[in-house]
Amino acid sequence: MDITPETPWDSTPDVSARIVTAIARIATVLRSGMWEVSTSENLNPAQAEILQLLQHRTRGVRLTWLAKQLSISAASASDSVAALVAKGLVRKARAEDDGRATALHLTQEGERVALRLGYALSFADAAASSLPQEQQVQLLTGLFRLIAQLQKTDRFPELRACLSCRHFEPNKYPGQAVPHHCALVNAPLPISFLRIDCAEHEPTDPASQRRNWESFA
Repeated sequence: MDITPETPWDSTPDVSARIVTAIARIATVLRSGMWEVSTSENLNPAQAEILQLLQHRTRGVRLTWLAKQLSISAASASDSVAALVAKGLVRKARAEDDGRATALHLTQEGERVALRLGYALSFADAAASSLPQEQQVQLLTGLFRLIAQLQKTDRFPELRACLSCRHFEPNKYPGQAVPHHCALVNAPLPISFLRIDCAEHEPTDPASQRRNWESFA
């Protein structure tokens, strides 16, 4: 029986597997960087992430939303929030849209700590900004497309991204170098300006969100 000899590349994982491995390795480095800074602020990683999630959210957020973003139970999220309240970094208030519900906000000190945490990943930002501009746009585009695919699995948490915003008008200028439009600023929206997290974000309806993400996938 003839046996086909292996080539030097036979054991190489698929490109998709290597993409996932690369992202996982990068995530490990980012977590390590955040861990160093959060430890200096006497916070654990979950508490540090909660402060970042609350940053720039002037209307506050619900506990259930935080739990979904962190992919943890509501009980675990509640424990982390209680610790942050005790440290004077988070406060509770009545939700604007429902006086019976509680919304979570950063205190002034929480805002300052969240700002310091933001510098924890400056080394990664510097690495990304060192890439040629064209490669940065290509990488951002690829990541948006990967997120669009992950959205189909219902495992990706809610984002304040352009593609889920009511101000986003996809392909308003078909065939043009800048096809999309932002109604908030009433201007064409280049790919390089698409945001993952926008403070001015206003959710559009679920059907439009799906349509936007599917058109980008």
